[in-house]
Amino acid sequence: MSMFPNYRIGPDAMKYFEIAYKFQMERDFEKAVLYYKKSLEIEPTAEGHTFLGWTYSFMDRLLEAIDECHKAIAIDPDFGNAYNDIGAYLIQAGEFESAIPWLQKAKLARRYDTPEYTYCNLGRVFELQALWPLALKEYEQALELCPDYEPARDALERLNIYLN
Repeated sequence: MSMFPNYRIGPDAMKYFEIAYKFQMERDFEKAVLYYKKSLEIEPTAEGHTFLGWTYSFMDRLLEAIDECHKAIAIDPDFGNAYNDIGAYLIQAGEFESAIPWLQKAKLARRYDTPEYTYCNLGRVFELQALWPLALKEYEQALELCPDYEPARDALERLNIYLN
């Protein structure tokens, strides 16, 4: 059984996708790139492009990471991970205003396993812009979606301490 049961990847491509993911988690990014590309050669998928982009982001190749997410969106505009990831890479690049529309699109995505990430990322943008009430709201929404999501809980606690 696949580690990613909700992903729309055929079995042949999934085999390479899972190998790539294993290398990515072991921080062997060059091998991860190689295997994500093998997966995508067999079957171009939104998941494959998004995860390849994620790997590029760990290699500080943000433009390539964003490009992969655009490819993912072209394949499946409902896959929320790609929108969130573009927003996250723009935050990483210090382009906070540019990140907001992508994070808003991620919130609207119909196929997204971890929407709490988007709310937390948007909260981070608002916090960095000193828009604290908006940041609090985003962190709270992240926790409504996933009460155990520690980054949102930590951010909410930090911001509440700062504001009180």
